[in-house]
Amino acid sequence: MVWLSSEVMFFGGLFAMYFTLRSTSPTLWEESSALLDWQLALANTIILVLSSVTAQFGVFAAERLQPRRAGGILDVKRWGMVEWFILTFIMGAIFVSVQSYEYAVLVSEGITIPANAYGSAFYITTGFHALHVAGGLVAFLFVIGRAYLAKRFGHHEATSAIVVSYYWHFVDVVWIVLFAIVYFLR
Repeated sequence: MVWLSSEVMFFGGLFAMYFTLRSTSPTLWEESSALLDWQLALANTIILVLSSVTAQFGVFAAERLQPRRAGGILDVKRWGMVEWFILTFIMGAIFVSVQSYEYAVLVSEGITIPANAYGSAFYITTGFHALHVAGGLVAFLFVIGRAYLAKRFGHHEATSAIVVSYYWHFVDVVWIVLFAIVYFLR
């Protein structure tokens, strides 16, 4: 929790940078933000929010001390933590891939880090978030691997899953705020 609190401060600083630069160059912000594809970002946001739901289902399974599915792969009601976390990982990877695609499109339209203050603020804030998502993906792989290596899935392994989900939910909340500020606040 202390570490997540420090992350709140870190992202608070990024938001302050964004608002400060935005207030000093309103015309640049208006012109540059018009190039953003808010529909693509909204779809990507929905994917990330749904990944938080699947992560929570994984936590519920971990709390039941059920590391893996108890039925067929299509029997979602009997999925364990691993299956839910794999689905969460896939959705998180899709989020990062779509964000990378958006970056490529924006670079082709001249929005780059060295181009202007808007490019710097946009890529720094969303890029640091993407790095946090990537860190969460690594954490999910770690927890999934531990579930496979554990001779007995117990409370220690379940606690690891819960802690990773806290981080993932935090990353999702930060993105929701970031999405609202970057794509809708004009």
